[in-house]
Amino acid sequence: MKIAVIGHVRFPIARPFMGGMEAHCWHLCRGLRARGHDVTLFAAGDSDWGGKVEPLVDVHYDREFPWHKWHGTPELTGHLDAAFERLLPRLAEGGFDVVHNNSLHRFPPRFAARHRIPMVTSLHVPPFDVLKRAVADGGAPWSLFTTCSQRQLGVWFDGADAPFARVVPNGIDLADWPFHPEGDGTAVWMGRITPTKGTHLAAQAAKIAGIPLWIYGTIEDQGYFDSKIAPLLGEGVQYGGHLQDADLTDAIARASVLLFTPLWDEPFGLAAIEAMACGLPIAAVENGAIREVAGDAARYAGADAGELAKALREAIGIPRWAARERVERLFTVEHMLGAYEVLYGRAIDAVGHVSDVPSFEVFELPPALI
Repeated sequence: MKIAVIGHVRFPIARPFMGGMEAHCWHLCRGLRARGHDVTLFAAGDSDWGGKVEPLVDVHYDREFPWHKWHGTPELTGHLDAAFERLLPRLAEGGFDVVHNNSLHRFPPRFAARHRIPMVTSLHVPPFDVLKRAVADGGAPWSLFTTCSQRQLGVWFDGADAPFARVVPNGIDLADWPFHPEGDGTAVWMGRITPTKGTHLAAQAAKIAGIPLWIYGTIEDQGYFDSKIAPLLGEGVQYGGHLQDADLTDAIARASVLLFTPLWDEPFGLAAIEAMACGLPIAAVENGAIREVAGDAARYAGADAGELAKALREAIGIPRWAARERVERLFTVEHMLGAYEVLYGRAIDAVGHVSDVPSFEVFELPPALI
């Protein structure tokens, strides 16, 4: 198949990944190409996945419009709307068999529904008003949606029947996260260092538990790091920087447990399955889909450092093979790509077999849900 993949343009689709969305899109493109598909990525111009990139914007928008300052502003909205307005005719005229949309922008799903463009839109974040209305407008037999967890499916569609949506869990390449049978007794945390990820809670819990902690990731919110994280460094808590590729894998794999501390409705938790693949059990703040993802390979707590410290002490005793086995069974990139290919086929077939184009009125949300 000739496949267009639309990336989110806040950050480049390139290593080192700023977060799970960038990692997902990068692996999606490479995995589809490895399975024989012709893949073009529409993303920020500074993206690099090793294949064709058609820029939506010259550089990722967080460089010119940092999200923490500009989100919700007319300036950023206008910048993105102009980029996606330019994209739509390129999708229609590019001869693509199917489009996989990871953009979080409101234009592509509506365009697909109205113009019979076979599309699968993956919803990587909890719903927000503008995109939720576009999802309601944009569902059709040829315009399908995925969420990465059952919890997020319910949240996006308010627990109602969602005939055009399916759960496709995220998957990773196990070769990138090899199993290590033993840990060194330390804990680890990885991700974007920003308040919603709860890095400070991980540091507080590790200190209470008396277990050394290494923190890895990009500092997305410098003020948060300076005020909440830096004062906790030392005495067993260390910041190891934003590591790349094998350096990050090695740092994670040698630890004994991952602290996973979302303070928002976490849709999945890619960091959790990456660590689990290496054999790390999880001590988690139970927000979002983490119990659905980690299952019995984790111990859970509320957003309280004392509770999390107790979970940390308990989690470190979970057998490493149990964490690895769960990832092998449920969360490989092969499982993910196979599920996506099935949906691509359904979207393509529906264009030729379904006669009615859904109207925007039919798919409009009731006022109570807007």
